[in-house]
Amino acid sequence: MALPMRNVRFIFQICRRYGVSSANAVRVRFAPSPTGMMHLGGLRTALFNYLFAKSNNGSFLLRIEDTDLTRKVPGAVEKLEDILDWAGLTPDESPNKGGQYGPYIQSERLSLYHDNVNTLLESGHCYRCFCTEKRLSLMKKDAIARQENRKYDNRCRNMTEQEMEEKIAQKVPYVIRFKYEPMREPWTDLVYGLMVENVDSEESYREGDFVVIKSDGYPTYHFANVVDDHHMRISHVLRGAEWSISTPKHLQMYKAFGWEPPLYAHLPLILNQDGTKLSKRQGDIHVEHFKDQGLEPDALLNYLTTVNKGFKGPTDGKTLKELVAMFSLELVNRHSSRLQPEKLPPLNRLHLQRQFSGQQRQNIVDRTRDIIESYFKHRLTDKHILTDHYLESIINWAIAHRISRLEELTESMIEFIWVRPSKDKILTLAKKDTSCEKVINGVKSCLDAVETFTDEAIKNVLKNFCKSQNLKTVHLMKILRSALSESEEGPHVSEMMEILGRQETNKRLDMALEVLKTSKQSR
Repeated sequence: MALPMRNVRFIFQICRRYGVSSANAVRVRFAPSPTGMMHLGGLRTALFNYLFAKSNNGSFLLRIEDTDLTRKVPGAVEKLEDILDWAGLTPDESPNKGGQYGPYIQSERLSLYHDNVNTLLESGHCYRCFCTEKRLSLMKKDAIARQENRKYDNRCRNMTEQEMEEKIAQKVPYVIRFKYEPMREPWTDLVYGLMVENVDSEESYREGDFVVIKSDGYPTYHFANVVDDHHMRISHVLRGAEWSISTPKHLQMYKAFGWEPPLYAHLPLILNQDGTKLSKRQGDIHVEHFKDQGLEPDALLNYLTTVNKGFKGPTDGKTLKELVAMFSLELVNRHSSRLQPEKLPPLNRLHLQRQFSGQQRQNIVDRTRDIIESYFKHRLTDKHILTDHYLESIINWAIAHRISRLEELTESMIEFIWVRPSKDKILTLAKKDTSCEKVINGVKSCLDAVETFTDEAIKNVLKNFCKSQNLKTVHLMKILRSALSESEEGPHVSEMMEILGRQETNKRLDMALEVLKTSKQSR
C-alpha cells in the first residue's frame, strides 16, 4: 500500500544515489521461471532491467528460477535465453554465458540454500514444521467455513527441541518455515514511493509463518530469491507490481540474515486491450508469436515503451541503444496501462524503413530473398526476380506504401511481383483475342516515351493509347494484366507497372510477344 508523498522525486533521487554509489555498482537481474514461453509482460520486465543497467554502466543478469519442479517445461531455459538474444537484451551473466556469481539456475544452487537456511535455524528465525498435508488441508477448509484468513496457525513454532529430535529420528517429513511478524515500518519503492504493509490484507499476514524450504529439499521462490539476490550482489530489483505484496517477506528475511537489501522498483502492470491481465495461456502475447510473424525486435521493444512511460521524450522509431540514453526510472508512472496493438504495425514499418536506409540494408534484402524463395519455391521461373537490384526496388516501394512486415510481401494481391505469367495464360487469351500482339507492341512503344515510370504517368499514356486506337479501357487492361501477372487480382495495371519497374515490365511484355510469335509460327 503506497503512502501519500509530497515529493516522490526527491526520495527517488536520494535512494537512487545510494544504490548507484561507487561502492555498490548497479547489478540487476531478470529472473523468469521456465514454465513456458515468455510473454510481453516478461519481456517488458527484462527490457526495463536492461535499460536501467546499461544507463548506469551496470550489469544485466539472467537467472532461472526453477525451484517448482512440477511446472518446469523442458527446453524452456534455452528458449528464454534465445528470445533475449533475439531481442538484443543479451545478458552479461547467464546460464549460457556463465559469470563470477553462477551457477545461474536455482536448481543447481541447492547447497547454498541449505547452508543459508541453517544459519536462520541456528539464529531462531526459522523452524522445522512437521504438519501433514492432511492437517493443513483441514485447517484451510475450516478457515473457509468460518470466513477467516487461511493462514498457518504456527503450531510447530513452539515445538520443544526434544519433540523435534524425535520427529527427525522417526524420519517424519518436514518443511522449514520462517517466523514472520507484520512489518510496522515503511519502505521505499523507487516507483511508488513510501510503502507500508496492510496487515489486514497483505499476503504475508494472511499466510502466517511461510515455508522457505519444501519437504523435497527445494527452496521456495521467496527464500531462493533473497539468498540469490544477496550472493549475486544485486543492487536493484525491478519486477512487476504483482510482486510488491511479497516485499515485506523479503525485507524481513534480509533483516534476519543481517544483510543490506537491494532497492526495489515495482513496475506497473501491462494489461490487455480490454483491461484484463496478461496470461501465459494467451498465444497472441507470447514473444515467439511476434518473432514468428516477422516482427523486428526493435519494433517490439519500442512497442513496450509506449506503456508505463519512463523515457525522456517520444520513443517511436528509437533503437535499443537510443532507448538506453532516454531511459529514466524516475519517469515510470504508477498506473497500469493497456496494450494498443494498432501501434505495432506502423512501428514495425518505421524500423524496417530505418534499417533499409541505413547499415542493415543488405540484411533486409537477404531476408526478403529467403522469404520469397521459401514461399514461392518452384514458381520462381527467373532468378532475375531475386537479384539485389530488383529486390531493393520492390522493398523500397513496399515499406513506403504497402507492408509493415517483410512476410507481407507474399500476399496474393502482390504475388505478381514474384510470379511471372505462364505461357498458357497468354495463349488462352490470344485464342479469344487476335489483337493481343498488336496491342502489346503498341503499348511498348508508348511506354518507351515515358520519362518517369510512375503510376500517374503510365496511366495517362495508357489512356491516350486507348483513345488513339479506339480501344475500350477494359479490353486493354485485360490484355496487359495477362501479360504481366498470373493472377486476376492485384492493383491497377499502371500501378503494377510502376511496382515492377521499367525493366521488368518490358521483360514481361517481350516474353508475352515471344509466346505469341512462337504460337503463330507453329500453326
